[in-house]
Order: sequence, then structure tokens, then C-alpha cells
Amino acid sequence: MQLVEQGRLKLEQPASDLLPQLKTPQVLEGFDTTGHPILRPARNAITVRHLLTHTSGFTYSIWSDRLTEYEKVTGMPDIGYSLNGAFAAPLEFEPGERWQYGISMDWVGKLVEAVADQSLEVYFRENIFAPLEMNDTGFLIGTAQKRRVATLHRRQGDGSLKPEPFEMNQRPEFFMGGGGLFSTPNNYMTFLRMLLGNGTYRGERLLRSETVASMFRNHIGDLAVGEMKTAQPAWSNSFDQFPDQAHKWGLSFDINTEAGPHGRSAGSGSWAGLLNTYFWIDPVKRVAGSMFSQVLPFYDERVVNLYGQFEQGLYSGLRRA
Repeated sequence: MQLVEQGRLKLEQPASDLLPQLKTPQVLEGFDTTGHPILRPARNAITVRHLLTHTSGFTYSIWSDRLTEYEKVTGMPDIGYSLNGAFAAPLEFEPGERWQYGISMDWVGKLVEAVADQSLEVYFRENIFAPLEMNDTGFLIGTAQKRRVATLHRRQGDGSLKPEPFEMNQRPEFFMGGGGLFSTPNNYMTFLRMLLGNGTYRGERLLRSETVASMFRNHIGDLAVGEMKTAQPAWSNSFDQFPDQAHKWGLSFDINTEAGPHGRSAGSGSWAGLLNTYFWIDPVKRVAGSMFSQVLPFYDERVVNLYGQFEQGLYSGLRRA
């Protein structure tokens, strides 16, 4: 959004203007009788807006049986391993024709690097983290920070939690626009407070107020955000943040079009991270919240229930005040 403000990126421009590898995307239509993928050229160009709104056709294999099968058949790596080979993934639908969460933000990371002529790690540090004094946030962490990394736990069938090793690659082939950052809840709240402050926090302006306002608008038109059905239960449960109401996508988070069940206003923005980290921003009531755990699989029922209780308790406290 900083680069859009500066006129260096335009929402409607083809992403291939900057990333030639997106000039001829292929759509995965299925598999033939021998198990080989059936691909065809996409009819529509992928725009910057398509990538920012997850309407590009790119998906995640965690929530796609078809892409999971494609990875098995072709040996293509998963994006989570920070391997450039993952960018060979085909589309699952025509750009602009539906919404599905996927690796679009990783392509946005590549766009930022192409425009800024910097690695994403350097761009984020110089243009977001340093101005906001988010000193515990970054792709690369120091020795002292590494000792403070929270232990990942996996939910067992009996409801207990079992610790297991998990570490983001500190020598990645690329920095992921869609994940891979280390941070703390306090640092992340600084970022949320900047957005709640219409682009400004502690005297540092990162975005114009009109840019922030545009981020909370519906940018997918009549398309709808729907349930993400798991293809890999070890990594994620199926989930839908607002199963009983229509929700849309802004630039770039989930927008609930009606008041949420725990207090947030209609028009709030929210999303989550794979290890059960969650946030929301309510620009109407001027409230933001985040809750971090380190648990797999994603959308853990107990963590989600606690998240709802936390939100409800926060709004209840505001009413009493």
C-alpha cells in the first residue's frame, strides 16, 4: 500500500508488468487417467488487486485436495518451506472469478522486491518495523531472540498438547510475503495501532488515512469469502470465521459485513496465522486485539473459543468503562 500511494504500483496493472513469470499462468483443470495434471492457459491476466484480494487463482495446498495431489505428482515443494520452486504452482480458477486464500501474498512479496529493488526483509525493516520500533519483528532473528522463541505444541486426540520442533528457515531461498515473520504480541499490537490510528502511531506516519480507509472496503465485489476446507488435517482444520454471515475481502484482510458475535463492529478487518495467531481491527469502535498461541493444527477449537472469550471480555469492559 505504501508503493501504491507512491504511484509505483497500481491495483489494476497486470502483475506480469513487474514479474514476467506471471505472463502465462496455467490453470489446473484436473488429472488424466494416468494421474498427470491437465493444464490450460489462463484467459485473464492476474492484476495486483487479484493478488492482494486472493482472487488470483493461486491457492494453498493445505486447503486444496487438487493442489495437494499436484504437489505429490510433480514433486513441487510447498510454499511453507521457502523454496522458489513453489512458485511453479498453477492456478485453480480464472483470475477474478472467485476468492480462495492462497500464495497470492507471497507473489505480492515478490512485487514489493521488484519495485523497491530490496529484499522483503530489508524493505519491511526500513519502512515498517524500524519506524514503529518493532524491534522484535523480522524474518531473521538474533541469538538472544532465538532463545525466546515459543515452543510449538500439537493438539493430540485426547485434547492434550505435545511439544514438537518447528523452526522457520533462517537461510531461506526467499522471504515469504504470506508468512514466516517472527514477532511478539506487543510488537504486533504496535502495527495494529498504526492501522487503528489511520496510518500513524507515535508520530510516525506509514500510510495516508485515505489509504487505510480503502483497506477496510470490499474489494471483491459480488464474490464472497467462504469456508476453507482442509486437505491436510495435520496442519489445519476446516474453518470459516463468520459461517452465518457474508464476509468480504479488503486490502488485505477479511471484512465482516455484519456485527461479529463477540462485539466487533461491522466493517472490521481480521485474519490469522497458521500456528493459531489471531488479530482484528475495529475502526468503528476504535479497538484492536491480537492473541498468539503456537499450536497445530490451525483453527484449534479451544484456542478459537478462548479468542472469542477474549474479544467478548474486551468489549464488555469497554461498555462498563
